[in-house]
Amino acid sequence: MKSLKYRIALVLLVLLGSIYVMFTKPVTLGLDLQGGTHLVLQIDVKKAIEDEVSTALREIKNKFEKENIPLLSAKREEKKIELVLLEKSSVQKAVELVKEDYGNMFDVKVEGEKLILTLKPSYISKEIDRLAEQALETIRNRIDELGVAEPVIVRNGKDRIIVELPGIKDPERAKKVIGKVAKLEFKEVVDTAQTPDELITKLGGTIPSGETVSVVPSPSGAKFYLLKDGKKEELKVNSLEELVKKFGGHVPEDNQILVQEIKDKSERVIGYQFFILKKEPILTGAYLKDAYPSTDEYGMPAVSFELNSEGARIFKDYTSKHIGVRLAIVLDNKVQSAPVIRSAIGGRGQITGQFSYQEAKDLSIVLRAGALPAPVKIIEETTVGPSLGKESIEKGIKAGVAGLIIVMLFMVAYYKLSGAIADLALLMNVAVLWAALALLGATLTLPGIAGFILTIGMAVDANVIIFERIREELRKGRNLYSAVEAGFSRAWGTIIDANVTTLVAAIVLFQFGTGPIKGFAVTLSLGILSSMFTAVFVTKVLLDVIVKYKSRIFSI
Repeated sequence: MKSLKYRIALVLLVLLGSIYVMFTKPVTLGLDLQGGTHLVLQIDVKKAIEDEVSTALREIKNKFEKENIPLLSAKREEKKIELVLLEKSSVQKAVELVKEDYGNMFDVKVEGEKLILTLKPSYISKEIDRLAEQALETIRNRIDELGVAEPVIVRNGKDRIIVELPGIKDPERAKKVIGKVAKLEFKEVVDTAQTPDELITKLGGTIPSGETVSVVPSPSGAKFYLLKDGKKEELKVNSLEELVKKFGGHVPEDNQILVQEIKDKSERVIGYQFFILKKEPILTGAYLKDAYPSTDEYGMPAVSFELNSEGARIFKDYTSKHIGVRLAIVLDNKVQSAPVIRSAIGGRGQITGQFSYQEAKDLSIVLRAGALPAPVKIIEETTVGPSLGKESIEKGIKAGVAGLIIVMLFMVAYYKLSGAIADLALLMNVAVLWAALALLGATLTLPGIAGFILTIGMAVDANVIIFERIREELRKGRNLYSAVEAGFSRAWGTIIDANVTTLVAAIVLFQFGTGPIKGFAVTLSLGILSSMFTAVFVTKVLLDVIVKYKSRIFSI
């Protein structure tokens, strides 16, 4: 008697708690139900690792120079560095210096005066993982700044990230913000050129008489053409350094050429200005403390920034010693502006350029969130309209209600009062499952609704097994109380087997599935657990009440 009262109290507590949660905490709807954008991003790991090797090469050369280790040549080939020393006597010292700072990064092999540095497989594996985790965190920060409610941002494999943005109103803007590398650098300007001919000439190249090089903007970047005798021939070059070299010029090893885009009022690129810059940045976005949209002295949109204490110190030290020198503000390898340093600059500055207000705002977002460690590209995109999502919800609800009514009618018709008790447990199962989804912050997707409906069938399946066992015991001549006890006891093993195997399958789906598949797995898993409680525990409590107080109305 005492035990039954406690069990009834527990059932009522769970029921009332579930009803309260249902009406006070909404369930998060997935992308396919409320509309939005699904993106699969791929991280350019190869490019990032090659950049790291290039940086290592530059640092090693600087260190050798400080330690008076003369180099005959130094080159990088993808994941490998080859250093040829001028003197064989320096080999041992060179190896020790490399191993001291880069022993965890490179395997070092010596062939005479040559050092071959090869990236370690273990380092590459760790670096891929680091790049992916850093990209994941950066993208999450950017999306948080955009104000998207309940986004899904997860890794998929080694170098892919899945981003789901439910209810987003401007997917194009979101894609630009997410995919922008936002690598900010401040670099010293060595020289400038207005035309390709001027650039080539300044770097020691020669344009044949009667010929000229022109540049034409295109969606994929600048295209260069050689004009001669009224004919135009496209120059197949992959970089500005290659263009200069084609005409006999030479870009110093510590320099690089970048461009500044010139745009018209409609934001269309109509030309370029060429900058010869020091390759080594004075400062990078790593020292950025804050960034926010503002206006320049002419009232045009700009981005103001604030450096941390270390960045402010470096910036002030450099600018105080380089008054009169032009300083290029470079974003993703494009010059945004290149003002002349008029006085020492402390911890604050401004990035100007031909921005719209929205571009200035978005640039502030990506700078605050930090640069991506490697470029990312969108390899898959799916957009779901809100009307389609609304239609999916309506159809899903209709299917769920129809399934619930059919199952409940069958149970009453076939098992009479016991079937009605099972129906009450089933309704409670729906309430408990919905409350669990809301409390855990799980996202309900269209496949999740399918899992919800499947749970309804599985919940009464346990009751069917129990009721058939009870019938068997009654046919054997047992009294009602012992028949109910034996029915539940003998059905328990079968119910456990069926539900545990389904639960394992759901866990596997959740672990290895993505997006909608995970939604199905979450709903199915929670449904199995809630149906185990309602179909077995709640049904048993209700049957015990009937057997104890109203046994004469019992029917099965």
